[in-house]
Amino acid sequence: MVIYIRSQASDYLIYLGRDKFENEELIKYAFDVDVWFHVSSLSSAHVYLRMNPGETIDDIPEAVLEECCQIVKANSIEGSKKKTVTVVYTPASNLRKDGSMDVGQVSFHRDSLCKFRRVTKDKELLRPLIKSKTESDDVDYAREKANVRRR
Repeated sequence: MVIYIRSQASDYLIYLGRDKFENEELIKYAFDVDVWFHVSSLSSAHVYLRMNPGETIDDIPEAVLEECCQIVKANSIEGSKKKTVTVVYTPASNLRKDGSMDVGQVSFHRDSLCKFRRVTKDKELLRPLIKSKTESDDVDYAREKANVRRR
């Protein structure tokens, strides 16, 4: 089941998996230009931001960046209990996965492409995002990725 959240700040789609198995599927089928978010050094959901055509990680509006960080913090069992956490984010193309890693686990091709942000819970920002979420278990990852490549 993939969870989709519409950014309240701008026209962006944010999506995440419910567990490590969904995270594994998202790793496999993320677009290279998607931006991946995770609570640093803690277990958390994998949150992805679908970038608009022609944009890079440096083009993410501040408000959208904060939304993604709030979502990933809220979807970390340990992180949600802490006042402040560090969130790491990087282009999905920088995620490295090999056969020795556990389900849902990743590392990076280049640490220099990772960015970090300290995040303190903001309930007011999070509330409308949670209300906007939709869930789907009918996701054809391969077809979605193929359709985008053809455009």
